[in-house]
Amino acid sequence: MSIATESINQDSDRSKTPNLMGVRVVSTGIFMPENEVLNEDLAAKGYDSDWIIQRTGIRARRHVEPGQATSDLAINAAKQCLKNGGAKASDVDLILCATMTADHYTPSTACLVQAKLGATCGALDMNAACSGFLYALITGAQFIKTGCYRKVLVIGAETMSMVVDPKDKKTYPLFGDGAAAVLLELDPNENEEEVSGILNFRLASVGELADSLVVPGCGSRKPVCQQVLDDRDQYLKMDGRTVFKWAVRLIPDIVKESLTKTNLKLDDLKLLIFHQANQRILKAATDDLEVDPSKIFMNVDRYGNTSAASVAISLHEAVQGGKIQRGDYVLLAGFGAGLTWASCVFRW
Repeated sequence: MSIATESINQDSDRSKTPNLMGVRVVSTGIFMPENEVLNEDLAAKGYDSDWIIQRTGIRARRHVEPGQATSDLAINAAKQCLKNGGAKASDVDLILCATMTADHYTPSTACLVQAKLGATCGALDMNAACSGFLYALITGAQFIKTGCYRKVLVIGAETMSMVVDPKDKKTYPLFGDGAAAVLLELDPNENEEEVSGILNFRLASVGELADSLVVPGCGSRKPVCQQVLDDRDQYLKMDGRTVFKWAVRLIPDIVKESLTKTNLKLDDLKLLIFHQANQRILKAATDDLEVDPSKIFMNVDRYGNTSAASVAISLHEAVQGGKIQRGDYVLLAGFGAGLTWASCVFRW
């Protein structure tokens, strides 16, 4: 049995079908840095453009400008989200920011967003790397479902260009920067057959593989010192082969379990939005499922891997592009460092 399968089956009996029905996405927003870095730009610096395309499908990514930080991206995405939802900052009861590239160890990026938005509410960061947005989305939906809060702003924001090593020719081209946000509230529709919400969700981790995707230095394990900098341990280290194999096995398992738990068929899903890590991962995994390629949302070619922002950005583009309509079933799944993964089936 694969590790991916074990991570799904080991706690399959803990909860029959946890759901958060009655919570809807009011609006979405996005902010992408203007600085587009093409493969041709990297080739001029000694990177292999053909290798990048063949191994990942990535053709471009966005990088922040000097002085631009994660909170700057998050704030702009949040502002657009609130505007699109006809909401004010003062309406927001909680801000959750999913990121692994916070502006500082402390204060949280979410607190910086809260201050600059002019909101008066609780705010915290959530770090589950590439699964972070779904962790935050599901957490936010629970606050709404329990009646504790009326509106929760969930943001996925990253400046991955700050934590990848420019000397690592295999890893540096894979990642990009960006942010997107969603606003959650109770769905006023009381019709059980039409109400929006999360039919099923899963949060999981495989910490045994933590070393396969890690920033080794500048934390409490390896505090910043000259040796850490000399070893370039302030940058992300990735065992690409291990992560690739894990993700390819994991994705079909996620889809199959999600369908079983919700009593849906693959044809019932309008769209599948996976973390945009690598085009080859998505193709290999979905070939195994024999799913119609048109159901698989993909923008990794334009943005690369934006970690916790990835699913959020994809969701915004899918909504704005008319690929999702009210009542549609959408499967969302993230997977990455931790190792962590998360998934949910959403009735839009």
